[in-house]
Amino acid sequence: MNFHILFCSSRHVTIELDEDAIYETASYEIWVNGRLKGVFHRMIQTIDGLLPDTDYEIMLVRANEASETVTFHTEPEPITLNVRDFGAFGDGVHDDTSAIQAAILCCPKNARVLIPKGTYPVTALFLKSDMILELQENAVLAGIYDRARTPILPGQIEYDNEDGYYNLGSWEGNPIDSFASMITGIHVKNVTICGKGVLDGRADFENWWSRPKDKIRAWRPRMIFLNHCENITVVGVTVQNSPAWNLHPYFSNQIRFLDMEVKGPANSHNTDGCDPESCTNVEIAGVHFSVGDDCIAIKSGKIYMGKKFKVPSKHIHIRQSWMQDGHGAVTVGSEIAAGVDDIHISKCRFSNTDRGLRVKTRRGRGKDSVLKGIVFEDLELEGVKAPFVVNSFYFCDPDGRTEYVGTKEALPVDERTPKIESIEFRNIVCRNAHYCGAYIYGLPEQKIERLVFDNVSITYAKEAQTGVAAMMMGCEPASRLGLVIGNVKNLILHNVSIDGQDGERLCLSGVENVEEEQD
Repeated sequence: MNFHILFCSSRHVTIELDEDAIYETASYEIWVNGRLKGVFHRMIQTIDGLLPDTDYEIMLVRANEASETVTFHTEPEPITLNVRDFGAFGDGVHDDTSAIQAAILCCPKNARVLIPKGTYPVTALFLKSDMILELQENAVLAGIYDRARTPILPGQIEYDNEDGYYNLGSWEGNPIDSFASMITGIHVKNVTICGKGVLDGRADFENWWSRPKDKIRAWRPRMIFLNHCENITVVGVTVQNSPAWNLHPYFSNQIRFLDMEVKGPANSHNTDGCDPESCTNVEIAGVHFSVGDDCIAIKSGKIYMGKKFKVPSKHIHIRQSWMQDGHGAVTVGSEIAAGVDDIHISKCRFSNTDRGLRVKTRRGRGKDSVLKGIVFEDLELEGVKAPFVVNSFYFCDPDGRTEYVGTKEALPVDERTPKIESIEFRNIVCRNAHYCGAYIYGLPEQKIERLVFDNVSITYAKEAQTGVAAMMMGCEPASRLGLVIGNVKNLILHNVSIDGQDGERLCLSGVENVEEEQD
């Protein structure tokens, strides 16, 4: 059995097995410097309790098989600042925001701020560059619901001597005032957030989730918000009960989310798991999502932000993760006005989400909204109601049900018209689908350039539910539909197996070229 080091800090190492399994595998032991650290079954696993600036040897053992020994050296760490020494109580009663913030502000370069066992009520904490924030096992940062005491990040602050503005807050693709998040990073770099602790927003329907469509002083906070940050790694922690999106990297680069749990009630409002927005080089690996909205939603702003900054989300790589009980397992859009490029999802498990692989866009996202290089491969879908959905008529905006957005007639292509260039689905098994195998529609005036299904199999649940596959006008409730595909220039079907649909296997309209082959 082979593995490699995925991440190493001063006191943690994360390994990834080099096997074909998805998310979990047969149990194995991890040995570090000749000592057993435990028995594990996940493909990506973090080991803690290491010492800084130290040589280590790590080996994996399964039954009578042992891996080669891999050596690594932990990062140096000059000092640890314990938040208890700065006055934090950790008793679940006192507001510990100021004490923890003081420790962060006093942290020297490459040092560690330690949050030991305990419950620490906080509003919002602001990171600084070149630091480690560690939450030990049974340490909980517990969100305080108090809109009057929570800082606000202004959406736009005009510069004094030049055109333009300083953007801090964001809400659903626009520069709008929002509350600072439990962990907020503004123009920081080289930060690790790690440990076995918990970030608990403590949101519920009596506080943050009440009146979710209303702006009350400002829009709801996230759990981790990274605005123009670089080289940030979050590893090992659990994030739960967020007021809104859980993880929101925004105009950031080199962001990693590794070996995490992200969870919230299935009926919670806007609690997306991870939403990279206008980001580059984002890695999501070994993360279990179970949330009330999209597990992952890749974005690049609405048309104002897309036209002004033209920063797409690109080089987003997602693997060895489990998406469970959300609206969409992995979604591109709908706030996608600057486009996306090189989106690669592989070796993931989707369970009981409403939709599996989901692209949502609409007229009005703009000509800079070009979606290309989207590849989903080596995936397992179980109980997903609509496994493949591409919707160019997405109506969940204030103007989403207008004639302009919803008409199926071809309109003139102009500066408001988005484009989908290429989407590929490869080596995917879908079991127990409900509404359909796929529901895919491009715009009639700007058809999807290239759509590929390669080695894809779909079966349906014995008692398949009836529902609406795509949030678009004219999409009626259905059950056991085959592949419904419209407005595509080039459709390639290779080794596509559909078993148990009601009616036609392929329901095509406005598809110019079809290539179908079975080996």
